[in-house]
Amino acid sequence: MRFAAAVAVLTLLTANARAQSVEEFYKGKTINLAIGFSAGGGYDLYARHLARHMSRHIPGHPTIVPQNMAGAGSLRVANFLNTVAPKDGTVFGTFTRTVGVINPLLDMGATFDATKFTWLGSITEDVSLCVTWHSTGVKTWQDFITRPITLGSDGANSEPDIFARLHKNVFNAPIKVVAGYPGTNEIMLAMERGEVDGLCSLSWTTIKTRHANWLKDGKINLISQASFEKTPEVGDVPLMTEQTKDQEKLQILKLFTLTQAMGRPFAAPPGVPADRKAALVAAFNATMQDPDYLAEAKKLELDINPVSGKAIDDLLAEVYATPKDVLKKASEMATK
Repeated sequence: MRFAAAVAVLTLLTANARAQSVEEFYKGKTINLAIGFSAGGGYDLYARHLARHMSRHIPGHPTIVPQNMAGAGSLRVANFLNTVAPKDGTVFGTFTRTVGVINPLLDMGATFDATKFTWLGSITEDVSLCVTWHSTGVKTWQDFITRPITLGSDGANSEPDIFARLHKNVFNAPIKVVAGYPGTNEIMLAMERGEVDGLCSLSWTTIKTRHANWLKDGKINLISQASFEKTPEVGDVPLMTEQTKDQEKLQILKLFTLTQAMGRPFAAPPGVPADRKAALVAAFNATMQDPDYLAEAKKLELDINPVSGKAIDDLLAEVYATPKDVLKKASEMATK
């Protein structure tokens, strides 16, 4: 009995020591939150909102400092987390789901295996759309795949680039991809100025929260959505996956559409110590239920519909099981 009691006390002390060690580690420290896009866009807004609240739920209450690291459609941040960032729990970041999942699979400039990241979770699921500016006259799906148009891109292998090229190659559409913009925010400005006709992979959340006037005033045409089911809010906009009966092409489209369930994910580098990983994951989950966080999200008109880190791990396992011949063809469709 004494031995059992001693073991119980020792177990409790050990657990307390671990909790204290996490708290002691983070106390007075700064956590850098790397954002894969320029300031002002949807990813930036979500990340900065998270940074203002998540610290309260991390033992030791470290300061979280957002840092914009735009480049290669957020691939820069993903590679940074994998190869450069310290793996001690003082850095995490956000980048597109396509960069996090598709790039490493298709050998598109990634230096990492996405299954190795420390996935904290995603703030929300989202649906992305291809849109055109009202003055282009490209108003329907048929217009989109038959009339010559220009679509903006923020670099090779970024989501706008990949989805523009998928539409071009899968549907043999006369689309010209115009690259070189720092981020989606700049592509939208270019669309307003008439530099490009439209863009693909524009988040519905971004449209309805930051550009509701576009919808109200009929400034943009919603052409297609990357989803398996039509989003009620979006309306009767064609699903990309319903526009072909070719089974090989359909499998490729489904591969890219599957990643949409990851929404706006956040991840720390591979190899973060288990106790700090647990603390970060718990803090992320707690923030998603924080009344102050949710109240501010409502004011900012940000959708909060979280996806757990475990769910992302499961999704990645499914995606990484894709046959190699399909991956090879998908790479061709998404890059040429």
